[in-house]
Amino acid sequence: MGTPTPAIAAPAPGAALEPTTIERRDLRPDDVLIDIAYAGICHSDIHQAKEHWGSAIFPMVPGHEIAGVVAAVGSAVTRYQVGDRVGVGCMVDSCGTCDQCREGTEQFCAKGAVMTYNGVGYDGENTYGGYSRQVVVKDSFVCRIPDGIALDVAAPLLCAGITTYSPLRRWGAGPGKKVAVVGLGGLGHLGVRLAVAMGAEVTVLSQSLKKQEDGLRLGAQEYHATGDPATFKQLRNRFDLILNTVSAELPIDSYLGMLRVGGAMVNVGAPANALSYSAFSLLGGNKVLAGSMIGGIRETQEMLDFCAEHGIGAEIETISADQVNTAYERVESSDVRYRFVIDTATINA
Repeated sequence: MGTPTPAIAAPAPGAALEPTTIERRDLRPDDVLIDIAYAGICHSDIHQAKEHWGSAIFPMVPGHEIAGVVAAVGSAVTRYQVGDRVGVGCMVDSCGTCDQCREGTEQFCAKGAVMTYNGVGYDGENTYGGYSRQVVVKDSFVCRIPDGIALDVAAPLLCAGITTYSPLRRWGAGPGKKVAVVGLGGLGHLGVRLAVAMGAEVTVLSQSLKKQEDGLRLGAQEYHATGDPATFKQLRNRFDLILNTVSAELPIDSYLGMLRVGGAMVNVGAPANALSYSAFSLLGGNKVLAGSMIGGIRETQEMLDFCAEHGIGAEIETISADQVNTAYERVESSDVRYRFVIDTATINA
């Protein structure tokens, strides 16, 4: 017998989201019950609610950028107590025993990580995400939100933050390194702030210059329009790392040409169609074309602590539950700077 909680759900693929009531499971010994305060809207929520990435589970309650406060804990939980400020990201469970789980990369669990929504738990029950008033999560998949970050600006860090932090750390963004961030959106604006805080010299590469003022305010030293073909010639052999945050079909060879010898271009965006490139664009400079998918729980906590230390949060527009469908339309037209966050207190079935 579960506990009912108000939520917002997509009843069918592409349908408008609407108020509903879902049931959260009774607390198991290792569970944490969280009163959700804010839930970020990620573009992947839209992709899944509209089945852009294949068949999905409906009704769907999206949301994997969750920030809130612990309301209750199971009998075996010792790391959290009622009143703690916490967050939940893209995963809520994994096997815990495979090589990937033991190494702290639970997102690649050999058994299959259980996603926060549009997933099926090991108990066979469907998972429902953060567009709701409460959520129950296994304690090892809950992260602590430091006091230095407000809950509303912390919520997007649980996906957008770790998605950009992980590759920046892995590929050595730091003092003496030149980093380019492709796209200044929900992911890109955090990529800029994180890379700057790591000590790198940061350049924004965007289709146009319309967000140049924002990019420089966020700490980028340079801002260039990729819509101008001269940009690729001007920046040839410039960067140690290019972080591609967009899901557009880019001219990969042109971007690889901007890398220094031994440089890496890392994709965190997920375009619908395959990207193509010439092998010689890599061979000609020992270059790397890579991908990165979120991060493990340990690294997510590291990211949150880093953000608190450096005063980093997402730039947000807070909305009420009845504005979610409009927000989806605006995300698809790139009309947000830079992340919508739902005030979940406004969710009523």
